[in-house]
Amino acid sequence: QVQLVESGGGSVQAGGSLRLSCAATGFTFSWYCMALFRQAPGKEREGVALLFSDERTDYTDSVRGRFTIPRDNAKYSQYLEMNNLIADDTAKYYCARVKRGYCEFGVTLKQPQRIDSWGGGTQVTVSS
Repeated sequence: QVQLVESGGGSVQAGGSLRLSCAATGFTFSWYCMALFRQAPGKEREGVALLFSDERTDYTDSVRGRFTIPRDNAKYSQYLEMNNLIADDTAKYYCARVKRGYCEFGVTLKQPQRIDSWGGGTQVTVSS
């Protein structure tokens, strides 16, 4: 059974940093492309960062240069390192597994239907 569990959310002031973790179980983690999405109140779910199985990455424009998404296959984990946070980053962040064969630059982050498993999410709140 696939499970994705996020941790590391919290409250931080603008300009600060947070590191989210996603622990995966129930599948061979290294085989899969993974992603982080976020959803703010009243807004659609938005793709933030994409991590290919070969560790290439893709980011939505609003976080590029501020966020990174490393993975540790030995620990079945991925991370979202968020720096220089702004109020617009406030949202619930979701770890996601991409369907095999559906990991694509510039596309997957815009198409949540390419996701086949979601975590329960962790809240990030940035105060200005």
